[in-house]
Amino acid sequence: MIRELSIDEFETGLRDGGLFDSNEPFVVRNLVSDWPLVKQAKISSKNLREYLLDKSIDRAFTVSFAGKEVNGRIGYQSDMKINFRERQLPLKDIFQQMELAEGEPNQPLIYTGSIDVKKYFNGLFEENSIENLGRNPRAGLWMGLKTRVPIHNDFPDNLACNLCGRREFTLFPPGQFKNLYLGPIDYTPAGRAISMVDIDQPDYAEFPNYAKAEKEAKCVELAPGDVVHIPSMWWHSVKGLDGFNAMLNFWWREKPMLGDPDAALVHAIFSWRDLPQDEKRTWRELLDYYVFTDPERVRAHIPPEGRGILSNLDGALSQKIRTFLLNTLNK
Repeated sequence: MIRELSIDEFETGLRDGGLFDSNEPFVVRNLVSDWPLVKQAKISSKNLREYLLDKSIDRAFTVSFAGKEVNGRIGYQSDMKINFRERQLPLKDIFQQMELAEGEPNQPLIYTGSIDVKKYFNGLFEENSIENLGRNPRAGLWMGLKTRVPIHNDFPDNLACNLCGRREFTLFPPGQFKNLYLGPIDYTPAGRAISMVDIDQPDYAEFPNYAKAEKEAKCVELAPGDVVHIPSMWWHSVKGLDGFNAMLNFWWREKPMLGDPDAALVHAIFSWRDLPQDEKRTWRELLDYYVFTDPERVRAHIPPEGRGILSNLDGALSQKIRTFLLNTLNK
């Protein structure tokens, strides 16, 4: 079970600090029920779409399409090609197609996600936001029919606010990655590696260790106005359960990322994966020492003026490291 907080507990924790320190997910019921987005959705999905159209900027939106045969699940075909196609369309045209298919028992996939509300809408963020949430949060809007998003994770903390329709989240602790049978990391449906397991119909013969992950799973269903906090690096699957579903999420990090961890992982694979085992053991120890050990322990014996990239990271040092890496990769 996912821990549930009252609205008062959430607001007190946000105001006083420490709300997100436990790195454990939590749910708050009816936290955003007074948002215009939720109020319009509770009248009807059509009212919500009209409200969004009124706020939208006249520009093309990215939308994903697939046939009924995918059963709403974003992922791969049997030949490992992405199972949907993307188009750029006006929001009005996207909504017209969603409305036509909304009541069908077996829907096609029509889905638009991670829309930056500050870039695609006027005044939407100002009317539908949470004050003092994290450090420079990015607000993303997600809309679709009965869509199923496979297990994946994100670097930032995530507060997912359900707006329209019921939405089901299944969460797994970060360490369960070894039991989730992750797909490729450089060719993905949305930039993050996804699990190859269909959690609605898991094939335990092909993915036997997934049964271990299932034992650690935390599931919750959200109604309009409910929110769930998904801590950084927690794996999660998301399902829109009703004919039309919408969600607004906020991503943020308390400390800025000066580098790209995904790029570091790819470069590590490129540099180390195929080395002899004894060499890989040495590099693993070095990585643990320089990256995962307390920085003060690593550099205490070096005078501050001579620590180089072992110094505290700031903008100037970050740029110096970035230039060094670019020069190295371009050799």
